[in-house]
Amino acid sequence: MRIRLIPSFAAALLALGIASRAQADDKVNAVASFSILADMVKNVGGDRVVVTELVGPDGDAHEFDPTPADAKKLAGADIFFVNGLGFEGWMERLETSSGFKGATVVASKGVKALTIEEDDEHLHGDVADDDDDHDEHAKGEDHDDDEHEDHAKGEDHDHDEHAKGEDDDHDHEDHAKGEDDDHDHEEHAKGEDHDDEHAEAHHHHHHGGTDPHAWQDLANGEIYVANIRDGLIAADPDGKAVYEANAEKYLAALKKEDAAVKAAIGALPQSHRRIITSHDAFGYFGEAYGLEILAPEGISTASEPSAKDVAKIIRQIREDKIPAVFMENITNPKMLEQIAKESGAKIGGTLYSDALSAKDGPAPTYLDMFKHNVGTLTAALSS
Repeated sequence: MRIRLIPSFAAALLALGIASRAQADDKVNAVASFSILADMVKNVGGDRVVVTELVGPDGDAHEFDPTPADAKKLAGADIFFVNGLGFEGWMERLETSSGFKGATVVASKGVKALTIEEDDEHLHGDVADDDDDHDEHAKGEDHDDDEHEDHAKGEDHDHDEHAKGEDDDHDHEDHAKGEDDDHDHEEHAKGEDHDDEHAEAHHHHHHGGTDPHAWQDLANGEIYVANIRDGLIAADPDGKAVYEANAEKYLAALKKEDAAVKAAIGALPQSHRRIITSHDAFGYFGEAYGLEILAPEGISTASEPSAKDVAKIIRQIREDKIPAVFMENITNPKMLEQIAKESGAKIGGTLYSDALSAKDGPAPTYLDMFKHNVGTLTAALSS
């Protein structure tokens, strides 16, 4: 009897194996550009979607350099989720090299993008009129012709010299030698290597452009979720009911967390709502929740601040009695440690800006990231 059952049992196992493979093949193969976006896609896609992230936990999408393995991942995908707003400067190159034929979904479509500008003392954000303007910015066209002409008129050097990192009042040359009127800045200049290439990148980066970090406002996160839902429905119409139900549940959680963040930051004294972070990734957070965020680096981690900029930050911390500086999980902490030491501000902890933590870390999901960041901010600023 048992001998005659073995073929039937084997056939059943084979059938189960075939069914399992068929179910796996039926899943939507999605690639997300970075870990925060991948988590959103997982929440909306649920069991119908397999999600692969290109830039993983604690990774820096600004500095990401796709490999042939990444191109292979994208080549086999049904759908590609990207942030947009110029965040993934490598995206088009990767799509071309991979031969990707699927749909690309820009998760930030529809958000009111902020722009980054620089004045004499610090960076600030304004609402951009057109999200598409950043496509030109991503190609290096940060300034229009009129701005460039006006800027050139105020310089003692010609444009070629300025592009090499030379400041209008010769400060850059002096700072490179460690000669600054501010003694703290002199110490900093001696401890940091800011070559002309970095100065040039910093110059171009800070004088205007779209801020791509729109996910740092949970209201924008809701827009991301809606775009992800619609993209998955277009790729997999049979899963429409599942994607809509998952998105509705996830949106409710985002709304709840948004209210919690507003309440927590709103409880802080007004005088304690100014902080320093290493790069300017929290502009949307500041606009949405009432914090003023200052950053020595711009919206990208690809450039370093000049010694002059760092000296201005140090002076501003002292003058405005800014209580704390915060590290970021994707940036080198040495610069902020130097700023904290010279200014007297305390280091308030580590914030997660452009990437989640590993699964066993404090910010393994998008919602956990907000909970951790707000807890870290309020703990440091309420004391």
